Amino acid sequence: MRHSLFGAAIAIATALSPAFAQATDIRFTLGWKTQGSDAPFLLALSKGYFAEEGLNVTIDQGEGSAATVTRIMGGAYDAGFGDINAIIQNAAQRPGEAPVMVYQLWNRPPFAIVTPKSSGIETVADFEGRTLGGAQGTPTTRLFPVFAELNGVDITKVSQENMAPNLQEPMMIRGDIDGAFVFTITSWFNLIANRQDPAADYNWFQFEDYGMDLYSNGLMVSQALLAENPDAVAAMVRAVNRATLEVAKDQDAAMEAIMAFDNLVDPEIERARLNFALTNLMNAPEADEIGMGDLVDERLTRSIEIVAQGYGLERLPDASEIFDRSFLPPVEERRFAVEIMN
Repeated sequence: MRHSLFGAAIAIATALSPAFAQATDIRFTLGWKTQGSDAPFLLALSKGYFAEEGLNVTIDQGEGSAATVTRIMGGAYDAGFGDINAIIQNAAQRPGEAPVMVYQLWNRPPFAIVTPKSSGIETVADFEGRTLGGAQGTPTTRLFPVFAELNGVDITKVSQENMAPNLQEPMMIRGDIDGAFVFTITSWFNLIANRQDPAADYNWFQFEDYGMDLYSNGLMVSQALLAENPDAVAAMVRAVNRATLEVAKDQDAAMEAIMAFDNLVDPEIERARLNFALTNLMNAPEADEIGMGDLVDERLTRSIEIVAQGYGLERLPDASEIFDRSFLPPVEERRFAVEIMN
């Protein structure tokens, strides 16, 4: 009899209280192996911000920021941290299937060409007659022809060598190549790992400084989740926004969350990588006006045109196919101020 009464009480409580409502399962993929720049998602997980929003989020490591898009499109994941330019590429080729960005985190791109100062390359014109190396298919490599055209570089005079990403810095250090097509947030720390000084001994030709004003990584969700559970999308955006603002002010809490998720990472390197993301990839001037998570439609439209040119896309998707701001909290709740804690 007591069991029956207890069961009835639970049933009543379940019907009346949101606390007893079943959480929505979300399968989430990171962009790569655990890194400091993943802090907003890992902090939202460890501090229970997802759970407070009624979400049961499972986070897996990734295989590349472009692979986040294909993982979501394949149905293995509902959401992830990945590159908006990969969304553009897939949306052009498979309309209505590509995921949609709902919270833009990296409002500046990590795409760059890095050269040793000892190479004597001081301007983009100096690329002519030299050899640059990069991994085939990465945005930096694929978009170099557009970079060259915009900046008057004769691409026929630039030798390009394909190689695995992990070989770029070692080959550049040995002098086998004169520069590399890289992601700054990766290459900077690869050079440090190779006992190099990336600030003092290398020149960084960042695409954004040469007419390639692109966006990059952020929170994206599947078409299915958008259609079937928009409330869950809004809840996830709220949790990530809350965590992002906290990470900007408290890197100690961010690192605790990262180490709780993966205690095999190097805390010193990943703290530095987090600070790099905060100060180099998440601080576009536009964020002061529109807040973290949003973007400028006109800039996104220009980005779509650049990506279409670089990837030879036959169709230009509309900006509304790529980014959906309808889930963002009010701008006053997305004010972003970085306080670096060393």
